[in-house]
Amino acid sequence: MTAQITIGHDATGKPVEFDIEELLATRLLVQGNSGSGKSHLLRRLLEESAAMVQQVVIDPEGDFVTLAEPFGHVVIDGAAYSPHEIEALARRIREHRASVVLALEGLEVEQQIRCAAQFLGALFDAPRQHWYPALVVVDEAQMFAPAVAGEMAEDTRRLTLSAMTNLMCRGRKRGLAGIVATQRLAKLAKNVAAEASNFLMGRTFLDIDMIRAADLLGMERRQAERIRELERGHFLALGPAISRLPVAVKIGPVQSGHAARSEGLMPMPEAAAGDMEALLMNELSVEAAKAAPPPPPPPAPRPEQLADSIARAEERQAPPLAAATPPPSEIAAQVEAIIAALAAEEGSAFQSASAQFQTFLLRCRQQRLIGPLPDMPAFRRRFAVAGAGLDDLDSAVRARIMELAHGVEDDLLAPFLVIARSAHAGETTVDEDAIARAYGTSSPGRIRRLLEHFEKKGVIVVREEFGGGRTVMVPGMEQVAQS
Repeated sequence: MTAQITIGHDATGKPVEFDIEELLATRLLVQGNSGSGKSHLLRRLLEESAAMVQQVVIDPEGDFVTLAEPFGHVVIDGAAYSPHEIEALARRIREHRASVVLALEGLEVEQQIRCAAQFLGALFDAPRQHWYPALVVVDEAQMFAPAVAGEMAEDTRRLTLSAMTNLMCRGRKRGLAGIVATQRLAKLAKNVAAEASNFLMGRTFLDIDMIRAADLLGMERRQAERIRELERGHFLALGPAISRLPVAVKIGPVQSGHAARSEGLMPMPEAAAGDMEALLMNELSVEAAKAAPPPPPPPAPRPEQLADSIARAEERQAPPLAAATPPPSEIAAQVEAIIAALAAEEGSAFQSASAQFQTFLLRCRQQRLIGPLPDMPAFRRRFAVAGAGLDDLDSAVRARIMELAHGVEDDLLAPFLVIARSAHAGETTVDEDAIARAYGTSSPGRIRRLLEHFEKKGVIVVREEFGGGRTVMVPGMEQVAQS
């Protein structure tokens, strides 16, 4: 089977061919202002190569859904699926070599970007046994690989840039050949555009875009005006899959598309002014009432707002304060019990300090504890004490250990207290698993660096033995722990 398709004809009527096998290895960039014929070009390329290679189209405007009937593409409505379902669909597409159109017109712009990014990421991360060759066409690529952040959220920008960069920079080894089309080269991220070796440049008017297009085509700056003069459906082509020298090509006809679409003028309606006004105004309120969408659901509250809301609701339900309010000593004991229970829970040390603190406040409110509660720093120190088991020690010993821990950072206090307790108990080994749990890590390397940090601060002394053992001492404690 030949890998050549005819994309159009040059000025002499000679066919201009496209080598699809070469395109899979070298990728393609298409640029042209709105109305220059980019979508027509992409449709011609897709139609001519539909029987040769798997095709995946990212379609933000719903222009390519008409490929479904004549060429068998499966249309995926991005608005109808959850993010996990979109990723699962992408994995199945690679496994079964299905040609698809991901239609995104039913989503808001930022949702389109996130949906496409997750879809492309799942295509890229498919198992090695499913790395079949596929053309991946991204229309309006300046949306998905913007040169500047714009108004989208920072996490969305990082997600979509990563997906597009992987497609264009590393996709070839996974069988993915990126084809990106954009209205403005200046708005497209340079590291995405730079990975294409084939170019089809259509009509553009802004100097900055003309100069970049001329540079990519290897033309002199004074020749850039030629790009401004291109007619609709005419492109300058260059690349190993097309031609080694720039060639002007008129794109050939297509089979699919919107049959009812009108590109020129149409006769104006002949209705009289009064009749037209009646058509516009009659029963307008009835139609508006039918078309009015239901009010959107309120946004989900943030965790801290939810906790405050629960607290206020419980306070409204609580009986008025009376003489039966427990004394401060009893409240303090209940607070200590909550902290001890939280510290004893499996995996609690692996949570962030803010998540631990929010859980603590929520439990205090559930028990209707009224009175001043520990702030974040005080809670972290009490949590570390409870996690290390210092509450079981004599108060004098506990005070001495806390005195030695005075210079230790709050986020390192828990593992130091574990070491100090082991030293006080005279244990021959330091339980590194206990240190890891207190530190919230499973990395031996982090534990080793932690001990080195403690030694530099002077709160412990580490002595290496010839036999490979290690002695850890806590200055100020009489006992010695070995590990």
